Amino acid sequence: MGEQRVTISVEDGVADVRLARPDKLNALDPAMFDGIVAAIAELEAMAGLRAVVLSGEGRAFCAGLDMASMATGGSGIDIATRSHGIANVVQQVAWGWRTLPVPVIAAVHGVAFGGGLQIASGADVRIAAPGTRLSAMEIKWGIVPDMAGFALWRGNVRDDVLRELAYTAREFGAAEAIGFGFVTRLAESPHAEAMALARAIAGRNPAAVRAAKRLAGLAADGTDAQILLAESREQAALLRTPNQLEAVTANLQKRSPAFGD
Repeated sequence: MGEQRVTISVEDGVADVRLARPDKLNALDPAMFDGIVAAIAELEAMAGLRAVVLSGEGRAFCAGLDMASMATGGSGIDIATRSHGIANVVQQVAWGWRTLPVPVIAAVHGVAFGGGLQIASGADVRIAAPGTRLSAMEIKWGIVPDMAGFALWRGNVRDDVLRELAYTAREFGAAEAIGFGFVTRLAESPHAEAMALARAIAGRNPAAVRAAKRLAGLAADGTDAQILLAESREQAALLRTPNQLEAVTANLQKRSPAFGD
């Protein structure tokens, strides 16, 4: 898969997905783009998947574009074609995590610059190490964030803060990132925390978790009427199903539930 730029291991419904170019701080070259897109497609088709943890191997989550590699071999990437639903192939490496049907938790450390910040932003939850450095780096290179960043940041990051950072490429730390809305919370070991969260999610009714993710996605820009109707439809589809009844029974019996996929 993408020259092993991305690895996937799965246990008990939790996929541990890692960007695997540690010698380059997991910077994005054409093979990394291909590897991430392929990983998302594999996860979309995976039976029994309940949660995903996304991280980077080595000293960083992702340092953004490998400018040298893109200049020599990646400048021909097609950004005009909507190749993945509403997204192009470049946007899919970040947007695809948001559209996966199961929750995605990003474990972020080292640096998350440019495209790396946008990839992390595609996750439902972002857990960062205290020393993590982040930046919307693109203006440094005379370009704009174009890997779905603005769509992903909407509703999380305050408008004036986002404008300042996009106009300047100013670097900021993980604690500041919480206040801005780029990071959910801090942890000394973000990967361990992310895996624990993913396992907790995997222990809930998988149909209800997927429904909650659909509702969360609609909440960003749906009308009140659309959201209220969607809530009712999702609930009606869940009530008295075997997994919903198992959730009730397991709670009453004070035991771990045994959900079907």
